Amino acid sequence: MKLEQFKNNKPEFKLEEYFKGKTVARGVFEDRFGNVKKSFKVDIDGTWDGKYLIMKENFIYDDGTKEYREWKLEKIGTNQYQGYADGVIGLASGSTSGNAFNWKYDFDLPIGSSKYKVSFDDWMFLQDNNYLVNIATMSKFGITLGKVILFFNKN
Repeated sequence: MKLEQFKNNKPEFKLEEYFKGKTVARGVFEDRFGNVKKSFKVDIDGTWDGKYLIMKENFIYDDGTKEYREWKLEKIGTNQYQGYADGVIGLASGSTSGNAFNWKYDFDLPIGSSKYKVSFDDWMFLQDNNYLVNIATMSKFGITLGKVILFFNKN
């Protein structure tokens, strides 16, 4: 998939507009064999100050565990962003084109008492002003480990 293929798709996706305010997402983690391993809900509170988008994410997993992650994204060009959150190794970077956003980053994934460096190829597609689809492929050494699939609702 190439980001440019979405350049004429509407509505135009601007992260700072969509994620400003309250957003709710529901999703699953699917392993490389197609088995759903976890499902979860995320409540997101976003603020935009003209340069930085701060996204405070509160996860609740199907087993009752909770997780908090805070993203700080900087708009570095018309359609370009970079950012970080706890667990991200270096900077996440990506771009928008039309209704799509693609970014890539490495992440220290905690599993039990260990952490494993994995890579994410993360795609988001704005469906209308309220709904967003997110598919993130997780890999290690180029081998797909699984996918995170999310549906966001802005209502």
